Amino acid sequence: MFTKNNILLIVLGFLTIFYNCSPKADEHKTKAKVSESEIEVIDSTELIIEEVEIINETENYISELGYIKITDSLPEILVDLKYSSDDNFLGFNFYGELQNAFVRYECYLKLEKAYKILQNQKPGYTFIIYDALRSVESQQLMWDSVKVEPAKKHWYVANPQKGSIHNFGMALDISIVNEFGEVLDMGTDFDYFGEKAYPSNTEKFYQNGELSEEQYKNRNLLMSVMAEAGFYISKTEWWHYNASSLDYAKSKYEIFSYPININTNDCKEL
Repeated sequence: MFTKNNILLIVLGFLTIFYNCSPKADEHKTKAKVSESEIEVIDSTELIIEEVEIINETENYISELGYIKITDSLPEILVDLKYSSDDNFLGFNFYGELQNAFVRYECYLKLEKAYKILQNQKPGYTFIIYDALRSVESQQLMWDSVKVEPAKKHWYVANPQKGSIHNFGMALDISIVNEFGEVLDMGTDFDYFGEKAYPSNTEKFYQNGELSEEQYKNRNLLMSVMAEAGFYISKTEWWHYNASSLDYAKSKYEIFSYPININTNDCKEL
């Protein structure tokens, strides 16, 4: 004999069977499947990883002091800091992480003018910078590392006790690159220590055949462009140009100081 509870269970069972067989039940199942298919699967290979900015403490410090990074305003100019590599007369990197050329604003303005003059004369040409701002500690390192007669040492490196114009951000070591990206042949390498690199000897070495006509013209192009822009050329280096006198730089600017820690035991001897 059926009790009330038994009758209730039987009715619920029939209702469940009826619901599962109804079109509405199928509709709910379909919706459930659709919502599962609509779930977006993220491919890990498509994730964009934000680049972490590399902090160059040396250059950040230089910028904070008010020096101008040349390529920020003149990106066409190339930079190859020789003392930030082993491609220099000492044979090792003593600029550390410094990779960009920095100068005082006065020097930058003259370089900007020189670049415009060069473009007017030789469209497509640009400059390449081998050295700009240099710390007095690097100056001392160079002075200590050059193995030459003491009386001749200042021919090649400025005495750090007096300071170099590089130490004030008012000098550039520079050359020219043509429209094909080739550095012009100036007759000697950068940091060549000898009379052939003297700008005043350009005519003499051209006349005796030690400088070719191409080298002679290239060197005169650099000298004339830089002079027109207001730079002063070094007596012993065709690549070195000052934006002011040393006395002026000392009177207006602080000498740039930044610590270095390099072993010089294996440096080259001139």
